[in-house]
Amino acid sequence: MELDPRLLRAVAKLGYKSPTIVQETAIPLALQGKDILARAKTGSGKTAAYCIPIIQKILSKSTQSTQALILVPTRELAQQVSQNIKELCMYCTALVKVLNLSIGDTSAKDQIPLLEEKPQILVSTPARISEHLLGNGVDLSDLDSLVIDEADLILSYGYDEDVEKILTHLPQIYQSYLMSATLSPDVEKLKKLVLKNPAILKLEESAEDDLLTQYYTTCADEEKYLLTLFMLKLKVHPFGSSKSIIFVNSIEKCYKLRLFLEQFGIKSCTLNSELPVKSRFHIVQEFNRGIYDFIIATDESGDLKSLVLDSDDEGEQETVEEEKKKKKKIKQDEDYGVSRGIDFKNVSAVINFDMPLSSRQYQHRVGRTARGVGNRGYSLSFVVPEDEEKIVYKKKRAKISASKAIKVPSDEQILARILKKQEGRCILTVALGRELLPFSFDMTPVERFRYRCQDALRAVSNTVVKEARLKEIRNEIINSEKLKTHFEDNPADLQALRHDKSIHPTRIQSHMRHVPDYMLPKGKVTVSSGNSSGYVPFKIEKKRRGKKFKKVEGASAKRKKDPLKSFSYTK
Repeated sequence: MELDPRLLRAVAKLGYKSPTIVQETAIPLALQGKDILARAKTGSGKTAAYCIPIIQKILSKSTQSTQALILVPTRELAQQVSQNIKELCMYCTALVKVLNLSIGDTSAKDQIPLLEEKPQILVSTPARISEHLLGNGVDLSDLDSLVIDEADLILSYGYDEDVEKILTHLPQIYQSYLMSATLSPDVEKLKKLVLKNPAILKLEESAEDDLLTQYYTTCADEEKYLLTLFMLKLKVHPFGSSKSIIFVNSIEKCYKLRLFLEQFGIKSCTLNSELPVKSRFHIVQEFNRGIYDFIIATDESGDLKSLVLDSDDEGEQETVEEEKKKKKKIKQDEDYGVSRGIDFKNVSAVINFDMPLSSRQYQHRVGRTARGVGNRGYSLSFVVPEDEEKIVYKKKRAKISASKAIKVPSDEQILARILKKQEGRCILTVALGRELLPFSFDMTPVERFRYRCQDALRAVSNTVVKEARLKEIRNEIINSEKLKTHFEDNPADLQALRHDKSIHPTRIQSHMRHVPDYMLPKGKVTVSSGNSSGYVPFKIEKKRRGKKFKKVEGASAKRKKDPLKSFSYTK
């Protein structure tokens, strides 16, 4: 079956030169009407693999009714998928309309007029679409296609009951797609409910296609800031010389690291669950456009939820009831997730500033880099030994374990789980270069930055972090579309927000932004990674520094000579 010319024209306009493995395999089968169960790595083009057949089917029928439902785990991914569909439908917008039900903070009641127009494609999280079905706000009687994207994550987020409710409102005959980076036992159960004689695609890339190199380094908690400063300020290849994602486990750490880096003139943006959905999506867009080279992202909700699914790594056996109790106790933003689903483009490196709380989440984090065919990527994880951990972190971990009824492991335990998981598929792991290698720094040049690092950390107190979070919230309130009318009627409220300055501003030291020559390493610094040693080159912006020095030299040359310097006194 040939694709519609309008769809082919859009594909060419978007710059798709050749289909990926999953697209080349799944699209012909989907056009034949077969159900699809596909497992492929993140960034392999799974979204287009199900969007193109769905749009083709809608164009062939040209009826005004809801014909496709796409379920995704997060609101960020819902925004991304709906945007991809709009791009593919750029030449047939009148015939194919898509509605994202999980956009922003719009209530279900406000979306009813939009649903009455019967858009052909609905994109939503399971919670939002089940809310509409409960109030009879959406009609799925003419549904032809059902997509469950990131199926394992949808189930781990506690959406299993919502998915079951949705299935009861669907017609008896429809085409289904289950797309995921991993196939867990829960997905196998869902497969029996949703799919009928599916085409199962377990796509493995060749060694040439998998270009992810993984490292870990053992250090104290304070040294994480020192090593991060060293890599990012001197643009150490590969982690500080190009676009990188830095993962942390708490919102407080997110702002603390950003304020720490700002003192050295290193610009970064933050992504966390406190920000509104539109702001998160805008931040990701800015990062993808290259406005920021470093993004500091929290993934606290995904980490806690993945702990439930990670117990098998330690040989723990739990009943279904115990797992459901654990899932109910995890009360965070259900529609927020960073390590899965978000389309971060051209990411060269991932830095796990804080180790994830599960080996499953580690795989999803490092999957943000080396995406697509031929793209090389690197990951570096900081592992803090238990004896090097501060007492405050040990107490916090114990507190989380008690409140969530989940045992929160230490960094060393997580590292052991990851290594154990890789040993389980040793032959394939080594063949594809996926083994986790030790990485050590030559601390001689790094130690030159220790005093400045300690000075910067003293300036970033808990009060300063709190003020930074409040400032971010104030900015979101000022820029809110919903409060725009309120501020027009009450200008005094807007002025109060704009003139509400921080009580404890961050101490600004201009000299911290510049690295004097005596602190720069001479030549190349030897590092050891795995069983072999190599050299890590330093990429410093010499051209920019040179231009600056030339201007200074030129200005000083025009100054008049001091007569006292040439004056000599003789008796």
